[in-house]
Amino acid sequence: MSDSTTKATKATKTTNAAAAPNTVAANISAANTANATATTSATSSAATAKVSLIRCPAYEEDQLYSSIQKALALLGGIQQFITPQARVLVKVNHLSPPSPPERGIVTHPAFVEQVLIILKEIGAKATVRVGDDINVPSTKGRGEAADLSACDRPACDRPACDGPASDGPASNGSACDGFAVSGLRQVCRKLGVELLSFREEGFKHVSIPQGRVLQETHMARAVLEADLVINLPKFKTHSLAVFTGAVKNIYGCLPQGLRVRYHAQFQGEERFNALLADLFSVVRPQLNIMDAVVGMEGNGPANGDTRNIGLILASADAVALDRVALAVAGIDPEQVYHLKDAGRRGLGVYQLSHIQVLGERLEDVRVPDFKTSHPSLGTIKRWMPDFLFGAICRQFEAWPRVVPAECRGCGACEAVCPAGAITIDSSSGLARIDSQRCIACMCCHEACRFVAIVPQRKLSARLLAGALRRLHQVRRRISS
Repeated sequence: MSDSTTKATKATKTTNAAAAPNTVAANISAANTANATATTSATSSAATAKVSLIRCPAYEEDQLYSSIQKALALLGGIQQFITPQARVLVKVNHLSPPSPPERGIVTHPAFVEQVLIILKEIGAKATVRVGDDINVPSTKGRGEAADLSACDRPACDRPACDGPASDGPASNGSACDGFAVSGLRQVCRKLGVELLSFREEGFKHVSIPQGRVLQETHMARAVLEADLVINLPKFKTHSLAVFTGAVKNIYGCLPQGLRVRYHAQFQGEERFNALLADLFSVVRPQLNIMDAVVGMEGNGPANGDTRNIGLILASADAVALDRVALAVAGIDPEQVYHLKDAGRRGLGVYQLSHIQVLGERLEDVRVPDFKTSHPSLGTIKRWMPDFLFGAICRQFEAWPRVVPAECRGCGACEAVCPAGAITIDSSSGLARIDSQRCIACMCCHEACRFVAIVPQRKLSARLLAGALRRLHQVRRRISS
């Protein structure tokens, strides 16, 4: 990617920002029309999807390169996805609070590096960029380090942050360059690939013809204007969506303000998950490659426990890829509402029987006793009326609880709370949550890097959750 190419790209971005329609947005209407037709027969159609399932035991360069190449070869090769001179956007999973890769929160930089190397090797003269919407200090573009010289505070003592800290609300309590802490900035600089936070180029208004709970929104211009979106999700649990994979990763294409606002506006698991399916109907990546070498179980997406999965998954169908990932983890798909909803709308193949798994056999790579954040409520939904199930779901809702011994009073939770329910107590210096104002969106749990805010349910819900979890484990043993 030469300087002349970069200048041309910037000139193109300026023109597009003023008037030109973008490739992805121009196809939204046609895609949604086709999907609307498919929705009525999605559950009964014989549509099939291919998902590559390849072993990769560690983030070692040669192993990663070989495994990713094998996964892509089973889909016909990377060449079939890229046209000459294409504008390629690689969407990573990268939460805003700085996190080193070993915590299993972000798409591992070594994984991203090998994908970028493969893209550069095909010689299609494509313009490749990497991005996500995160808080970063002022940057100089093209993978260069952020300018942190303006900050005169001493080094912050967060385990996940090795740079200076700032009180600015835009940084959620830290001016650390998250891309540098994760190692992604160094990878992009090494390969000469442009790295951007989506807010650097702004967001564009889009309509959502298929929207169930959302009819319009704003999404990253860099994503909408790409000819090809390559989605690199992380294999993780999620405290609200149960599982965050290829479909949920599209939520990161929204501006941070909207992401926070939607948590407040679309309360409850079913409404929030319907929102995720709505957003996915706008941006459906042409290629998805999941980093499941090391995943996260328990209280994901930021404070769970790492778990060696040892796999790489790839597919042109994000719904099918996530469905296979659920099967690997042994997660009841009835729990993952956004995925089931996307399948019903014809946005991808949801039925496992209609998915062709290539490479490893599913039964050979299942992860035993994988821990989720939620009990298997989906398995009892069909046993009772909606109003009764809704009441039970409300009992199961997780609410954030501050762990005083771990709280540093950094203010990250206060800055991100959409309901204004969190303050830093002036006397104790610890976070305090107003239970009357809290909406249980778990944004504070996701933002905290000290594991000082954890999800907690009522005692009755915890007891029933344990019973349901044991029941699900028995069902899995019987079925196997």
